[in-house]
Order: sequence, then C-alpha cells, then structure tokens
Amino acid sequence: PDSDGDVGPNHYVEAVNESIKIFDKNGNTLSGPTSYNSFFAGLTGTPCANANDGDPFVLYDPVANRWLISDFAFPSFPGTSFYQCIAVSQTPDPVAGGWFLYALQVDPANPTFLGDYPKFAMWNAGGSPAQNAYFFTVNLFSGPTTFNGVRAVALDRASMLAGGPANAIGFTLSATDVLLSYSFLAANQRTDSPPAGRNEMVLAINSSALAGDPEILVHARFFHVDFVTPANSVFGVGPTHQPNAEITVNTFVNAAVSPGFNTNIVPQQGTTVKLDTVGDRMKVPVVYQNRAGVESLWATHENLLNYPNGPVAVRWYQFNVTGGVFPPIATQQQDWTNGNDGLWRWNSSIAVDPNGNTVIGYSTSSASAFPGIRYAGRLVTDPPNNLSQGEGTMFNGTASQTGSRWGDYSMTTVDTANGTDFWHVNEYLATTGTSWHTRIGKFNFVGGASPTPTATPAMCTWGAGAAMPSVGVREVGVYFPANGKFYAMGGRSSDLAGNEFTHPFEYTPASNSWVTKAATYPDNLVNNMACGVLTDAGTPYIYCAGGSFVVTPTVTTGRVFRYNPVTDTISPVAAPWPAAGTTVLPGGFTVLSNKLYILGGFDTATNGGQGTNQIWEFTPSPAAWVQKPTVLPVPLGYIPTTTI
Repeated sequence: PDSDGDVGPNHYVEAVNESIKIFDKNGNTLSGPTSYNSFFAGLTGTPCANANDGDPFVLYDPVANRWLISDFAFPSFPGTSFYQCIAVSQTPDPVAGGWFLYALQVDPANPTFLGDYPKFAMWNAGGSPAQNAYFFTVNLFSGPTTFNGVRAVALDRASMLAGGPANAIGFTLSATDVLLSYSFLAANQRTDSPPAGRNEMVLAINSSALAGDPEILVHARFFHVDFVTPANSVFGVGPTHQPNAEITVNTFVNAAVSPGFNTNIVPQQGTTVKLDTVGDRMKVPVVYQNRAGVESLWATHENLLNYPNGPVAVRWYQFNVTGGVFPPIATQQQDWTNGNDGLWRWNSSIAVDPNGNTVIGYSTSSASAFPGIRYAGRLVTDPPNNLSQGEGTMFNGTASQTGSRWGDYSMTTVDTANGTDFWHVNEYLATTGTSWHTRIGKFNFVGGASPTPTATPAMCTWGAGAAMPSVGVREVGVYFPANGKFYAMGGRSSDLAGNEFTHPFEYTPASNSWVTKAATYPDNLVNNMACGVLTDAGTPYIYCAGGSFVVTPTVTTGRVFRYNPVTDTISPVAAPWPAAGTTVLPGGFTVLSNKLYILGGFDTATNGGQGTNQIWEFTPSPAAWVQKPTVLPVPLGYIPTTTI
C-alpha cells in the first residue's frame, strides 16, 4: 500500500496507493477514502485528472500550518507523459478548507522519464535569496529495468502557499552522475528552524549493484535555491552535481542477496514466500534538528547482517551538521536488533521530538512470527549509539502475505501540537493472502499513551562518577551538546579569599574522566554565575553572566563572557547584565529559544541580603539584555530553574 501519513493539530491524513483518508486525532473518519483521480480531477488536460498511479506522500507543514498531498500520474509506461500531482491546502483544515492543485511534468527535458519513488520535504531557512521551498526527489526510469538517474526539484513554497505558481527548479543527474546511489532524500524541517540562509541538505546511501558488497558511504549534497534568479541555483558540486561531502559510516550491506540483487528475503510464519525489503536505499524521512545551535540530520536504512543469512536490522544515524558543514563520520549510529532476538526489521522511518528524543517505527517478521509493526526509541539523555528505551509492539500481524511485494515505506512523525506524541503508520495482514491492512498508532515517553515502550532496567541506575579536579562550591554545571561533554564553570575550592577557580573543568562521559582546561577566566568574580549554551552565527558557546568573589563586603559584577569548548577559548562579551551593579547576583537561570533568562537574584547588601523580582532576557546576536515587564510574584534569590 506504500503506507504514508502525517499528523497536524487536529487531523491525521493517511495516504495509500489508491486513496486518501482524513481522521480526527481520536480515529474518527472525517473524509474519504478519496481516490486521487477524484482529488486531482480539477487538473484537466493532464494525467493527474484521470491517470493517477500512487506512490503517495503526505506532508504537514508546521510553520505554515498547511498540508501537502502528492502522487504521480501517467497514462502508460513506457510512455511520454509523466507528472507529479501536488495539492497544497488553502487553510489548516484539510477537510473543508480547499486546495491549490498543481500538475508538474517530472522532467520536461526528458519526457520519457518516469519519476519513481517521489519523496518530499519542507525547508524554510529564509535568508537572501530565501531558502524556502518544498523539495522533492525522484528516481528516473524510461523502462521497467532502464534506470536513467535521479532528479531533485525545489518548489516555490511561498508562492504555492498563496496559490501562485510552483516555479519549479530542477536538476537531473544521469545514471553515470549518481554512480552507485539513488533515492535521494531531502531533509525535512519539523520541530526546529535552521539558521538564516542555510541550504537544504540531501542524503543518499551507496548502493552497489552487487548483493553482499560492503558499503561505508553516505553521499551528502547541498541544494541552494534562488527563485528570483533560477540560474544561480546549485545542487551538489559541478555540472554533474557530485556530492559536497562523503560521510563514512560503519560497514553495512544492502538488504539483498544473490543471484542478481534479490530483495525478497524476509521470512514469514507459515509460508516459504519471502517479503521485499526495498533495502537498497535510505528510508524517508531524513529529519533535521536544531537544539541550542547544534544541528543534526537523523536517518535510517536497512542492513543485512551475517550475509546472506540475516536477519535485517534497522541502521540509524545522527549526523552533526552544525554550521552547515557535513561531518566526516556519524555522531551516532547503531544496527538495531533488540538484543539479537531473531526478528527481521525493515521498512523503517524515524522521528525526533523537540527535546531530542528519538523514535523509529518499522515492520518485523521471521519464520516464527507474522509480519507486524513495532517501534523503538531513545531519550536524549540516554547513552549514545543505542535505542536504550527498548522496543514496543504497536500491532501484531495475524497472517502472512502470499506475495512478496511489501510497502515501499512507512512513516513516523512527531505531533508538533504537543511536541511529545509520536505517530506511526504501517501495514499488516489480518488473513493470509494479499489483502493488506494499515494501522495508525501513537505513543510518547511521558505516559498516557498505549502501547508503552519496554524500558531497559539496566539504564535506570545511578553510579559514582570520577572525582572532580578539586572540591568546589558555587560552580555552574553546563552540558554542551556539540561534543557531548559536561563543564563546571567558575566556583571556588573553599570559602577563604583567593580560592576562586581560574579555568573550566571538563567531564567526558565516555571515559568517566575530568580535565582542567587551559582557557582562563577574565577575572576572579566567578562564584554564582548564570551560564547556558547559546549559538552565535552557527557556533555554540557557553555564555556566563554575573558573579562574585570572596571579599567582605561582597562585590558582584554583571560582566558577560563566552567559552568555546571546541577551541578552548574564552572571550569577553560587551553586554554586561544591567541588574548586577556591585551587589546583585543572578537568581535562577535557563535557556529558551537561544536566549538566556535570569529570574530574580540575590541582593547581597540591602537589608543584610534579600531577593529581587526582576526577569532579564539576553540575546547573543547582537549581544543585548532586555528587562521583561513581568516580575516574579515574590522576590527570590537562588531559584532552581529549567526549561520544559
């Protein structure tokens, strides 16, 4: 069925090869099933009006609060008339709000090319020219076994949201240009915004035509679009659009066996018929994430273990692309087998919530299990390279399929309405045969949803860490996501004068060890600072404001500095905290949306010491403070504060 779908504030829109169906979030049908020929009937004079053929895609655009639905259409194959049919909702309501309809010829310069396996993504980075587009990619075929390359297309999102022309800008890569790769996937912006002007990023895995070949590369390209001057648009490098970078990953084997390149390899209970992995490509979606300036791409594909015996595992990645730079290696990667339990896992899709928690949904099967639907996940605080929260069962299939062709893809998405619910759509069999069913499920990590993921008890423990370089008080602990390390900023070794620390302390979880860094604080007023990670021009820093040193009477400062752990350098910031004067220390502090907030404070002099009620907001670029009009209900000094 090529099961696909997405969730919005009030709806779930599901698409399969035949039709579209719209539900409320309690599972009640609001519209459909509606055939694509009916949905796109207004596109008269094109195959979209009466010759739709499936490969559906649904995309909720959370920035605009709109929907996109698409499939491909052609009257015959081979042929000369191949179109991508696209609808963009006119309002947030996909049921009654109306649609803008578009029929786009897949490759006008090559009318005999079918655009197979179309996949969409939204990207809105702004800048000048605005990097604001719906991107889609297709594999090109002029015959059932004649592969002609890949096409990547950018559509003018701002224009389409207003019902204007799509202004498509496309690049065709020949079969020679793509070498051993296809099924390119553009990164989708879901819960986080990229920095201004950031180019779209497109990934593809290496896919040798020889079954069993070891692979180690993920090809990475930028797509720079210019709808004002289309000739300035660029995809990849040079006239053949080669990758901007090659990312080396752990060795994997595409999920196929010889003879030939046979992807029908997944066993099922009660039959010798094996299911198709479509295991030669990266699986939609590629998810973009920007957490406190640390940018990542998350992706999955299949890996055939113990070639040719199996099973197939889900390979997942996190790639750090901070600053718009592709990395040489993955930040995280794992072959997920749930402890080598013998199940085959494929047809995967990944989602990441605003807090950095990750979920992958997928199909499962084995010689002793019917094809079913499961998922696994990890919390952002879990140790790297593992889906530490374990596996949950969304639905156990009750029969096997008598044909090999399984759905080409599934879809997992996070609900941007609450930032915690994950939704997954996939397929299963209720009775033996070829009559598939689809299932939509949701769950979260905070409770109140069913099914519940299986926790890993070993992760729910405390253990002693390594001793710090010195005993200390009045330090600030800061986790730095860009390198996964923890920093103790400022403080002192005792309450006697002259014992303030002069360098940051760095803790590495992987080695359970501390080191004293070389960078030197700008002064000795480093007790009771307010610190947090903020990003300036794409680079994350630890910013620290305020502080004091041991002297009677206490002297405070509003000075601000920033520390770059990667380069181990400290530099001043010419924007002191205005509330400090010479007597006030920061109260509670936290970071939200790349801004540092100080709530309250401690006035060391007035009435022998008392709390304050002001709230201050610091923005790193340009560096500036703003006092918020709201005040605390009562003056408070040292307040435990965090962002939720």
